[in-house]
Amino acid sequence: DERFIMPPLFDLPSIFEDAGDPWVPLIFILSSGADPRAALNKFAEERGMTKKMEALSLGQGMGDRAAELIRAGKQQGLWVLLQNCHLYADWMGALEKTVEDYSRDENR
Repeated sequence: DERFIMPPLFDLPSIFEDAGDPWVPLIFILSSGADPRAALNKFAEERGMTKKMEALSLGQGMGDRAAELIRAGKQQGLWVLLQNCHLYADWMGALEKTVEDYSRDENR
């Protein structure tokens, strides 16, 4: 059956629309070698967000910088792309808490 062999299409506009709320973080778990950056850059350009998108490649010790970017994104309406999260697995609990807090109405 092709459904189990072929990866699903990465349709960022549909994913964004399905979220319905701009405060809902979009989190993608990607397979090795997958890089949605080109699609995200194109989508950001279509939405007028090219200059309002920040990217950070995570690694040991980058948690504070990532938290700063997320705070800035929340305050300034930026998009934040965190890449290579697997390189900083110890920080994923803090990211989870940040995402949970970020999604609550009183914190917007």
